Amino acid sequence: MWFIRDVCGIVCAVITWLLVLYAEFVVLFVMLLPSKNLTYSIVNGTLFNILAFLALASHVRAMCTDPGAVPKGNATKEYIESLQLKPGQVVYKCPKCCSIKPDRAHHCSVCKRCIRKMDHHCPWVNNCVGENNQKYFVLFTMYIALISLHALLMVVFHFLYCFEDDWTKCSSFSPPATVILLILLCFEGLLFLIFTSVMFGTQVHSICTDETGIEQLKKEERRWAKKTKWMNMRAVFGHPFSLLWFSPFSTPDHGKAETYQYVV
Repeated sequence: MWFIRDVCGIVCAVITWLLVLYAEFVVLFVMLLPSKNLTYSIVNGTLFNILAFLALASHVRAMCTDPGAVPKGNATKEYIESLQLKPGQVVYKCPKCCSIKPDRAHHCSVCKRCIRKMDHHCPWVNNCVGENNQKYFVLFTMYIALISLHALLMVVFHFLYCFEDDWTKCSSFSPPATVILLILLCFEGLLFLIFTSVMFGTQVHSICTDETGIEQLKKEERRWAKKTKWMNMRAVFGHPFSLLWFSPFSTPDHGKAETYQYVV
């Protein structure tokens, strides 16, 4: 089990769950259960709950999966000798965690470890986004964006329904409480739809270009082989393409993914 004991990250992770549960409460008890259209309630309730479940499952996997931490304190004389360095070859030692840094690894000050293919540290999942958990982070942003869009659409339809009908009949709550709950959900949904959509697009772009956020920010020189966008996607989500790409319960089979060298 991998879990980062960071107060800020834990608080952000709890807030994420509370916001999803709030959306679940408003969707079910304010909009769907009081609805007279049983088919509408069943279809939308089932779809929303499936997406919310996948979003929270992706969040847990992104938070509790080792992102690709380099073994701590392996910068020993015996280990360096085991690498059998040739004349002219060098290794990089991280002065903060005393580990031999493989290519494309960066040190995270929050995780206090060097992470392979570290993209960034995300407080909302209380973890780094790296080689081993990037798939789950991408799925998390995608499913949050989808439930945010779905909730916004249902809010719009519910407002239209309530304006045409009696407000006292379109919800089990009082009209003022109903309006407040719907407005808060609308604000939450719009905010997270924009935020997670941008994050999702950024992550997909980073995967396709095979360049992490840190590498783009630091404008690091590319020392690794250039591959096609499809090969880069398979390296993150697994080989070959299947519906398992969209499942947070499936661990990616990286197959012949790029190996990272300790020597240069």
